[in-house]
Parts: sequence; C-alpha cells; structure tokens
Amino acid sequence: MSLLVVQGISKRFGGLLAVDAASLTVPQGAITGLIGPNGAGKTTLFALISGFLEPTAGSVTFDGTDVTREAPHLRARRGIARTFQIVQPFAGLSVRDNIAVGAYLRHSSRVEALARSEAVAREVGLAPMLDGPAAALTVAGRKRLELARALATEPRLLLLDEVLAGLNPSEVRDILPVIRRIRDSGVTILMIEHVMQAVMNLCDQVYVLSQGRMIAEGEPRAVCADPRVIEAYLGHGAAARIQEAHGA
Repeated sequence: MSLLVVQGISKRFGGLLAVDAASLTVPQGAITGLIGPNGAGKTTLFALISGFLEPTAGSVTFDGTDVTREAPHLRARRGIARTFQIVQPFAGLSVRDNIAVGAYLRHSSRVEALARSEAVAREVGLAPMLDGPAAALTVAGRKRLELARALATEPRLLLLDEVLAGLNPSEVRDILPVIRRIRDSGVTILMIEHVMQAVMNLCDQVYVLSQGRMIAEGEPRAVCADPRVIEAYLGHGAAARIQEAHGA
C-alpha cells in the first residue's frame, strides 16, 4: 500500500523550474531514498510534500487524500513530519523543552508533552542530555534533536533532509540503527541523503532527482550503477570512462 503518492509535481520560481513534473511513490512501512547532486531540487520537493511551498502543477496524495493545497500544520496533523537540513534548535531552551515543542501538536497538557519528550529522547539516544541546554549539543547531538522534535509529533510519514550531513563515520554508524528502529515502530520514512553508505544500508528503494527531474528509480545498488545517475553526479561521459577503466 502506498502512503504517499507525488504525481507530476512542478515548482517554478520565476524563470527557474526547480522541480519539473517529478513523481514518486512511498510504500507504507518502507524507507525510501531520494538522492541527486547538489541543486537538484530535493529540498524543494520536500517543501512541496510537507506544504511549505505550493506547487505550480501536480499533486500530493497522502493516505488516499489529496493534500496538495493543505497548509503545513494540517499535513502535520495528518501525520507528515519533516526535519530541516540546517538544524536550528531553540538555543535558550533545554533539550527536553525543544522536543516538547513537537509533542504539543498532539498533547495540550505540559505533563503529557514532557512525558512524550522523554520517551522520544530515549528513542534517539538523547536521554542523558534531556536537562542540558540545546545550545551545548554537538553537531551529532543537534541532528538527533532535530530528529526527536519531528518524532515527537507522532508522525506516520517522516521526511529526513540530510539528517546524517556533517557527521563523522562513527556517528553515521551509530545513528543508522536509530533510523531502522523508527521504521520498525511503524513510521514510514522518505530520506534525502548524500551518505551512500546509509542509502545502501537503509533504503528499500531509491529515486534520483537531477535538475528537477526524476531520472531513475529502483533498488539502491542498481540505481547507483545506472549510467544516467553516474553522469548526473560526475558529468557527461563519466559512465563510459568508468566502464572503460573497469574493462582495462
């Protein structure tokens, strides 16, 4: 069953067509990857799915309902949550209260929101830092906090925008099981990622966006070997050069 269906969606900013008739389907219970070179339009596509931008054309369907024109807060109530590429915690608040900001979407009581905050902190490995200031967190800690704030809204679909960016290899290795556990708890995930180790290890299927257009989709290893994908990342003629080198 498909939880999210994006059909022929486009976004134009003046003369720039940032997303060009892109389509993707996210099966319920899966981890789906969205990859592509810098400037491909991936974050713009996330903004269209989550309601932060209105499309020029196309549609977004969530759990069988057309949400193309719905505001972000209404989509959040339906169960769509996202993280942001640039992590900006509320620096003057504790880690606990930062997470509670997300929990207030479904829990009006402060006691309930803080209880949800504590449960989510345990889930993402932030429990020891709950009462510390968010401003004191490392880059890896801030990434986990961004993930926790989104999870606190109790989403059905979680959009992860480069949640591994800026992490060292050991930090990446440590957070991969956290993402798997989130999926195993019943949350469907669509993730933008440049860390190919994560894409290979986590994703059931991958879509590739280049210059606003979907150029490939399928199983991660097959997609990464696709000549169109190689050329999108490395430039025209790269696929042929690699093939020649391997044949030499």
